[in-house]
Amino acid sequence: MNEETNITCILCPIGCEIRINKKELFIIDGAKCEKGIEYSKNEVFNPKRILTTSILVKNGILPLLSVKTSKPIPKEKIFKILKIIKRTSVNAPVEMGEIIIQNVLGTGSDIIATKTIKKFETS
Repeated sequence: MNEETNITCILCPIGCEIRINKKELFIIDGAKCEKGIEYSKNEVFNPKRILTTSILVKNGILPLLSVKTSKPIPKEKIFKILKIIKRTSVNAPVEMGEIIIQNVLGTGSDIIATKTIKKFETS
């Protein structure tokens, strides 16, 4: 097992190339700030991401609702969460910020609407 890995920090425009010892949880070199050190450790041992996607809308003026997680979720749960979202639909109207799925897959993160979709009205 390779004990070292390289991480490019994305927290600021500098983009430090940080070398980290995975076995000893030790930053070898490259970090120019504490945020970069913390980012690197999280990226190696507990990577998380914000998930953005869309959900089907019934009776809406648009067929799809853009949604995102309310906070980063463990990277290894992304595809399971996408399967849950794929089976989900909402009825219009939907308000931006509305919780669509609460505490998705026990992550502590909600799936929230990122736009408002009005109900389709027939004349």
